[in-house]
Amino acid sequence: MGMVDIFKRRMKVFTLAFVIYLDYKALQQREKFMRKSKRAALWERLHERNAKRVLSLMIELEGLWVKLGQYLSTRADVLPNAYITLLKQLQDSLPPRPVDEVCQTIEKELGQSMDDLFLDFVKAPLATASIAQVHRATLHNGQEVVVKVQHQGVKTIILEDLKNAKSIVDWIAWAEPHYDFSPMIDEWCKEAPKELDFNHEAENTRTVFRNLGCKGNCNDRNPANCVDVLIPEVIQSTERLLVLEYMDGIRLNDTESLEAFGVDKQKLVEEITRAYAHQIYVDGFFNGDPHPGNFLVSKQAPHRPILLDFGLTKLLSSPMKQALAKMFLASAEGDHVALLSAFEEMGLRLRLDLPEQAMEVTSVFFRNSTPSNEALENMKSMAEQRTKNLKVLQEKMKLNQKEVKRFNPVDAFPGDIVIFTRVLNLLRGLSSTMNVRIVYLDIMRPFAESVLDGNISKGPALNAQWINDTPVHSDVEAKLRQLLVELGDADKILGIQVCAYKDGEVIIDTSAGMLGRYDPRPVQPDSLFPVFSVTKGIAAGMLHWLVDNGKLRLDENVGNVWPQFRVNGKDLIKVHHVLNHTSGMHNALTSLTQENPFLMLDWDECLSRIATSVPETEPGREQLYHYVSFGWLCGGIIEHASGKKFQEILEEAFIHPLNIDGELYIGIPPGMIHFLLY
Repeated sequence: MGMVDIFKRRMKVFTLAFVIYLDYKALQQREKFMRKSKRAALWERLHERNAKRVLSLMIELEGLWVKLGQYLSTRADVLPNAYITLLKQLQDSLPPRPVDEVCQTIEKELGQSMDDLFLDFVKAPLATASIAQVHRATLHNGQEVVVKVQHQGVKTIILEDLKNAKSIVDWIAWAEPHYDFSPMIDEWCKEAPKELDFNHEAENTRTVFRNLGCKGNCNDRNPANCVDVLIPEVIQSTERLLVLEYMDGIRLNDTESLEAFGVDKQKLVEEITRAYAHQIYVDGFFNGDPHPGNFLVSKQAPHRPILLDFGLTKLLSSPMKQALAKMFLASAEGDHVALLSAFEEMGLRLRLDLPEQAMEVTSVFFRNSTPSNEALENMKSMAEQRTKNLKVLQEKMKLNQKEVKRFNPVDAFPGDIVIFTRVLNLLRGLSSTMNVRIVYLDIMRPFAESVLDGNISKGPALNAQWINDTPVHSDVEAKLRQLLVELGDADKILGIQVCAYKDGEVIIDTSAGMLGRYDPRPVQPDSLFPVFSVTKGIAAGMLHWLVDNGKLRLDENVGNVWPQFRVNGKDLIKVHHVLNHTSGMHNALTSLTQENPFLMLDWDECLSRIATSVPETEPGREQLYHYVSFGWLCGGIIEHASGKKFQEILEEAFIHPLNIDGELYIGIPPGMIHFLLY
């Protein structure tokens, strides 16, 4: 390919990209001034118009652009139907290369004539793809094979296309910063050239063949993790030629044949997904290109999937494989701490601390697949979630509309997970194309768990350091530790902290277990946990302290010490009614949480709302958990009975006697938030 041809190719790509970009931006502006009833039809025509443009250029240019089209054609879960319908054509054969050119390459690579090599060679190709063409043949020993022959000059084209794709992605990232796919294209530029060496593909095929236990030789220590797929054996290879065992199968887009043979599409896609879960989590070596054209279905029952084309593969290090498994399981469990720990282990760094949004984004990777007829709703849902996350980001960073669009929350994106996320997206697109629903969390979970099985700290019986090695303060602590060992061996405790004081002295200070089911870090005395309602016990204890010191009686009417509280039928509520959750004030403050949750941070406003609220039941009649109101009920009584602020009584009753200054807070003091978070 000469420089003139390269320049023409580049101009065609950039011109089309610019035309399509302007076309979409124009309609975005126009739809603001048109009726809603007309918008859907206009968008549909726009998608169809540009899908035709894309398909036409991809067929003309071939090379990398066909592979991109094949990838896009599988994303029925997110792309408009017009693109899926038209780009599906790229999953079938492209216009074939002349058979003379194919034979010339074969003879040059193997150094023999076609007659010496094959008893029979079928001139009509089985398939023509972006990089190579596949023909069926018979060897002189009678074995039926397929011969994969690389197109002449395709290497130059692919490398040039990668440069162009990189330039387009960089331009899009500049024009629309929230669509920055630079890490993905960078990884693709690194991995795609490997597909041009068929010796590399041959070795990859042999490796996956062994790993998945094809031909019935599953070596997995967990039989449940064995998968039932077929992979053709490698017969011979050179840099530009690959000879494989012939396997007679049905293409995934051949709906009529699939139905005629009675193929269970749900079971088929589930088994393909299991095969990829095994490759990723168990082997750490996986095929990075699971589009429909790279699968067949065996015609013989039980109609097993046949996996093809291992040119693009990814090898994961053991730490990265474990981090990916940990990320998956943390997402499944909703464990924010383990998720952020997994990010750190894999080298994914964020520019700000938004664990909730990180969990939501990660969950998108592993969400259930949706049939193609639900793609539109799925796209709307993802767009709404993205808008919500941008709003949170904007508030967190105090950015304006323009700034938030240009802000990238990712500081470092490891290349290893680019192909991983691509595979997940392709699998999701495959299931949408096959019109089945796949629950990835259920299918992949056993494989991910098996990765961490040997690295997760078990119970005390297998881990001598299960209980933190700190001094034993008393006989009761020694007995407690023995109890914790028994509970740990019975798998009834994951992680725990216990601390107790008596007469101002520590008598128990024990920590044991691990931070999370998939986070093997040990629980230590200073480990932080997200907890709920823990201050209810402290507030109740402060009330009892006032009673012990003669400043309050349990049978005293709350209105006697807190006059503002006496209104709206609350004059008969006593202190003990509050303590045993029978005051009838269980739903007080719920209207405040609905009106504006941030008002919960205003102590005086909450006390004022409590004082004027109306009880729902008579005091002492019904015990209902005061889930929101309890702390403020106790706090109001404490302040009015003592004549002091809540914090003063907290220090007088607990902090100073226990000598725990700087360790216990109810309401985080200014200047402490950053310290506590990090």
